[in-house]
Amino acid sequence: MSDAIKERLGTELTEPLASLGLDLEAVEITPAGKRRILRVAVDKDGGVTLDDVADATRAVNDVLDASDAMGEQPYTLEVTSRGVERPLTQPRHWRRNVGRLVKVTHVDGSSFTGRIVAHDEEGADEGGRVTLDVNGRDRTVSYADVKKALVQIEFNRRFEDETSDETGDESAVDESEA
Repeated sequence: MSDAIKERLGTELTEPLASLGLDLEAVEITPAGKRRILRVAVDKDGGVTLDDVADATRAVNDVLDASDAMGEQPYTLEVTSRGVERPLTQPRHWRRNVGRLVKVTHVDGSSFTGRIVAHDEEGADEGGRVTLDVNGRDRTVSYADVKKALVQIEFNRRFEDETSDETGDESAVDESEA
C-alpha cells in the first residue's frame, strides 16, 4: 500500500515543485510509532537553498491539504535536498555534479573512482554517457553501463579543482507536523 501512496504523491507533487524550479527526487514513507514520516527530496541546478526547501514545504503542504493520499493516520512531513548519499541515477544528477569525485560500480561488477568532467544526455544509444577523469585519463561510460554511482565526500579538495558553485545546503531539512 505504501508504494501506491508514494506513486500517487509523486504524481501529485511533480508539477507544483516543477513550478518552483525543483525536481522531485524521492518520496519516502517510513513508520515512526503511531505516526509516519513522509520524506520528500528535491533538487535543482545550482543546488537547493533553505529558501527552496521552505517554498517546497509550503507547496507540498498545499498538495497534501487538498489530497486524501496520506489518509487519516498522522504523519510528519520532512522536505529535504537530495544529498550526496543518494546514488546518481538520472542524467541530470551527473550534470549537477560535474567536477565532483564519484565512485562508479559498472554492470560487470568492476568499480572505479573518478572526477566527472563531462556528460552527454543525448549521446550513445543507451541514452547518454559520462566522462570521468580516472587517475589522469578520461574514461567514458554509458549511463546504461552504470550499476551504481555515489558522490564521494572530499574533505581536502584542492581549490583549483573547484568547478561548481556549492551554495546549496545538502543537509537542509524543513519539518512540519501534519
